[in-house]
Amino acid sequence: MAISDEKYVAVTTFRKNSVGVSTPTWIVPLDDGRVGFWTSSASGKYKRLRNNPRVTVQPSDNRGRVKADTTPVDGTAELAQAGPDFDAIQTKVRSKYGVMVHITKFFNTVGHLGKGPFPYGDTGIVITLAVPAPSPETAAGPE
Repeated sequence: MAISDEKYVAVTTFRKNSVGVSTPTWIVPLDDGRVGFWTSSASGKYKRLRNNPRVTVQPSDNRGRVKADTTPVDGTAELAQAGPDFDAIQTKVRSKYGVMVHITKFFNTVGHLGKGPFPYGDTGIVITLAVPAPSPETAAGPE
């Protein structure tokens, strides 16, 4: 199964001191083998990505617990707050996750009452995944 087919992935972003912070995230496929998700421009994830585009992505459950027998995939993230990639992420997330989008937006709003504005899904994150190195068996070719 492709990583973009997963319902949730653990996305690890990196602080300035190189410590990884993993968060469960929805994910959607984009063109050219890229994947995407959205986040808030007020989130820690956004701030970490603004400083360091390096990420790892690994299939997980909705709590961020990685699935057994899966391997993290390295990637490079780009922030998209407008344009075709942002529009594609918005459309695909709404299509894939349906009513959950409205439910999570409601809880996001309630959770931030009295704390000032906290935009919901106003930034698209486009990840270009690293191509895994071929295993020794496939690199050698057929015998």
